[in-house]
Amino acid sequence: MTTVVISQPMYFPWVGFMAQMALADVYIWLDDAAYSKGSFTNRVQVKTPKGRGWLTLPVKVNGVSTEIRGLKLAKTVQTSQRDTLKGMLKDAPCVADALSAFDAAWAEPGTLCDTIIASTMEQARAIGIDCPAPLRSSAMAMPSKGSKRVLDLVLVVGGTRYVTGHGAAGYLDHEAFEAAGIAVEYMDYDVPAWPQYHGDFTPYVSALDMIAHIAPDDRMSYIRPATLAWRRFLEQRT
Repeated sequence: MTTVVISQPMYFPWVGFMAQMALADVYIWLDDAAYSKGSFTNRVQVKTPKGRGWLTLPVKVNGVSTEIRGLKLAKTVQTSQRDTLKGMLKDAPCVADALSAFDAAWAEPGTLCDTIIASTMEQARAIGIDCPAPLRSSAMAMPSKGSKRVLDLVLVVGGTRYVTGHGAAGYLDHEAFEAAGIAVEYMDYDVPAWPQYHGDFTPYVSALDMIAHIAPDDRMSYIRPATLAWRRFLEQRT
């Protein structure tokens, strides 16, 4: 099988997303999707001494719809966010690795979208995920929309298996994928706990947290990619 994973860009995403990335033979960033306020495109949870907080990129939005690739920063936040990470992870044994991944993402020249994509790729490198060079939907000239567009993207890269997150359950035309010979599977998230500061463990924070606490040779043991066939997944949700 050729496994395809497609996702909108996300800023330093959680470990569950990194497990999804680890399954990909072909990875496509959906960078020409419309930006949605409140999404994880430009923000991610972190744990602070005061409880859970967010690393948020304040963005400028032009009109009612702005493609993710067209986002711009409303103000500079790199220094303040680095200081936040350094402060909340200061006692973690591998905090230097987390800060190095943060710095490398911001060192990439280009657009804000480039930086967001780089944030995930730098996490992948720090964890040891052998991710293929990602493609971008904006360069693939695929005019269809919704579920049909996802199917077209999978087909054009020769995919035979599509692995997706839970949010796709509400719009994906599973039967159309099957008719095209594409197996659809949903992530079955299995995130083991690692040592964390500031309260009870939560997996729903940036993977930078895991990188800071776990030695490089052990990080892949926290990436446990598992999936469910779409019918079984939907049955479990009912």
